Amino acid sequence: METIAKVVPQELHASCHDLKSAQTWMSEICGPHGLKVHANRPLQFKHSGSVLQSRSTTIGYVEYGTDVSILVNEPTPLHSFSISLPITGEQELSVDGKHLLSNADVGTILVPKVSQELVIAGNCRKMLVSMSHAAVSKVLEELIQRPLSQPLTFSPTMDATSGETASWWRIVRHLLSEMACSNSLYRNLHLAAELENTLIRGLLLAQPNNYSEELHSSREGKTPQYLLKARQFILDTAKEDVNLEQIEQVAGVSRFKLYEGFKLYFGLTPLAYRKKHRLEQVRREILRSGSQTNISCIAMDWGFMHLGRFSIEYKKQFNELPSETLRRHRQNR
Repeated sequence: METIAKVVPQELHASCHDLKSAQTWMSEICGPHGLKVHANRPLQFKHSGSVLQSRSTTIGYVEYGTDVSILVNEPTPLHSFSISLPITGEQELSVDGKHLLSNADVGTILVPKVSQELVIAGNCRKMLVSMSHAAVSKVLEELIQRPLSQPLTFSPTMDATSGETASWWRIVRHLLSEMACSNSLYRNLHLAAELENTLIRGLLLAQPNNYSEELHSSREGKTPQYLLKARQFILDTAKEDVNLEQIEQVAGVSRFKLYEGFKLYFGLTPLAYRKKHRLEQVRREILRSGSQTNISCIAMDWGFMHLGRFSIEYKKQFNELPSETLRRHRQNR
């Protein structure tokens, strides 16, 4: 009788008040780095998570309990890409002369072999994903089907509110939730490797990097032209009252072929794709305009004339009401 291979991904748990111990622990996760405490408050370091089966990707939560700085430079290069998103509190990344704020709406990426400093507030608790440089580079080479000509670097901030990057963060949240369950299917040996590959591929495809153009060209080249034309038309006319017949005319194919193509390549029907885009743009404008926001006006400007239905669809998409997005954004600021 065949035995189904199951494993418990290596579980990670650490808690300490000692600076050296915290630094050593996180060096094993992400690579060598400096750690400095700013305030007089004692360190209350906590890290928990799981290592996916290949032992190169970890996902979990980390907090320091007091203001600290993570220092990365030539003598202390990371061996992994360290991607984090605050659940509470804030952090600030300094890289290439820029100071970039990170909160619940914006994540950060620390990359190997780049001088950078991450200042983490004492009240900051965040999701942390660490992917080895070797594993990410290998997957990238598989995608572009050639050896890398230069080291991979990412844009240092990662949107968690809209677009493909927000989708990536939703995957991370889902994985963290599932990994917390002792009987989760994700603990299956074979599935864990696929999950890790999905995380790495998703990061490469969603987050801007110095290979994005090549990745985009490769992906777009496989998408039928009629779908690209229809999608661009949907994006260009997102604020207008465009019907399905007009989208069909632009695509130049039957409704059945249009629907099947959208589901296969984009995962949604044409109208569902437009609605998702509209909702993402509404959220973006709410976050951009802050205290000056009139949510109803923004929603109507993007074609949502029934405000009650709009609120329901918004919550279904982002797990919070538009007013909650605005309130949380004001509190963060």
